[in-house]
Amino acid sequence: MEERQEEERDEEELEELPAPRGFFSLLELLEEFCPLVERLGLDENFVDITELVGKRLQQLEFGHSQIQACGHIYNQQGINLQDPRHLQLILGSQVAQEFRNSLKSRLGLTGCAGVAPSKLLAKLVSGTFKPDQQTLLLPENHQDLLSSLEHIQKLPGIGHRTSQRLESLGIRTVRELQDFPGVLLEKEFGFSTAQKLRKISSGEDDSPVIPSGPPQSFSDEDSFPKCSSEAEAKEKLRQLLPNLLDRISKDGRQPHTVRLSIRRFSSRDRGIQRESRQCPIPSHLIPKFGKGNSTLIPPLLEILMKLLGKMIPLEFPFHLTLLSISFSNLKEIPNRKNSISFYLKPSTSKEEKEGISSAKIRRIPEEIPAFPGPSSAGTSGMPSQGKPAGIFPPPGVDPEVFWELPPELREEVAAEWKNREKNPQNSRENSQKTLKGKRKNPGSSQSKSLLDYWKGR
Repeated sequence: MEERQEEERDEEELEELPAPRGFFSLLELLEEFCPLVERLGLDENFVDITELVGKRLQQLEFGHSQIQACGHIYNQQGINLQDPRHLQLILGSQVAQEFRNSLKSRLGLTGCAGVAPSKLLAKLVSGTFKPDQQTLLLPENHQDLLSSLEHIQKLPGIGHRTSQRLESLGIRTVRELQDFPGVLLEKEFGFSTAQKLRKISSGEDDSPVIPSGPPQSFSDEDSFPKCSSEAEAKEKLRQLLPNLLDRISKDGRQPHTVRLSIRRFSSRDRGIQRESRQCPIPSHLIPKFGKGNSTLIPPLLEILMKLLGKMIPLEFPFHLTLLSISFSNLKEIPNRKNSISFYLKPSTSKEEKEGISSAKIRRIPEEIPAFPGPSSAGTSGMPSQGKPAGIFPPPGVDPEVFWELPPELREEVAAEWKNREKNPQNSRENSQKTLKGKRKNPGSSQSKSLLDYWKGR
């Protein structure tokens, strides 16, 4: 009977979670595609998709002639598929289109995108076509884009004060900055700033995309010409999981939501439209993250296949070109070592039901080096070598347990005992008040006194 109830509970937890408007943040959505996301402003982000594009380039098993760019191409520049730079940027435009499709379908938002070899050029070209459009900048048009800027202040990195100083030198356009003698520029700004201005004016920018904070999700994907069977899809998902779980383990947080995204083959929209389903991770699986992959992969695969079955009928033929897994809703593992609840486990004894508080001591793991372990000297109530002098287990307190406590809790218990020895009348009155309060509130499981826990009143 218990097994059946457990299965029903898991099935309920695995029920699909619809993604309402605003459920995801823009940052979380972008990180599902790539972890390298740098927030520039409230609604602007840099995304480094170099690794993702390289992976897709390696996975191309058909001729490059079928690849087409998405969105606009700056100045309608012709594409040369034999040029590796063109090929990478074209794949980048497809990723950008997938970004924007997901942005609209999952958040109900529109946005512009610029695809270019650097952050500076991507920012400049992103606003060429508005609204809700994207532009690809090929290497041949870098100079054309820079020359089209009306004023040098349009260049990222040149603010109001710098532009005023440049104007005092007769520099108002990017072309004028490019042609200005370097010696005079250094005289005005110094060598370092002059070199920076020179690079900006020529579109040079080797600054990396720096994530603005810890990732909001972990994801990985596999794209391919065709996946058409349940067994094949399951194997591809199995291959994605180990790397993802290793990354989560290194991060140290635990995910609470898993999401599966697919891309169906379509000759009409070039296969750039994704579909996704997500569900909460069952509570009994969450603590297993970070403790080895062998016990996690089978149940996670089962969950992912259920999500896949919600999007496509697995018993009929299908044609997928991408599978992507994302773990999100990351939460820190609760750190309870500094809390008394970590060491005390409330009991359901007869005394507690009658209103008298009691507790059981939880054994402290031996692998925690900060906590001294029990010793033969400790059991006699005397501090052994390495234990602080002047602190002893109070009468009625288990010495072995006492020496296993963190130093600050030992000191608090010992200090309270000394205080009671000095002021027995006040201590007795306070204990009676505490006990009366407990009887008035029998649902409470904690006493105001740490010492009372170990004396077993």
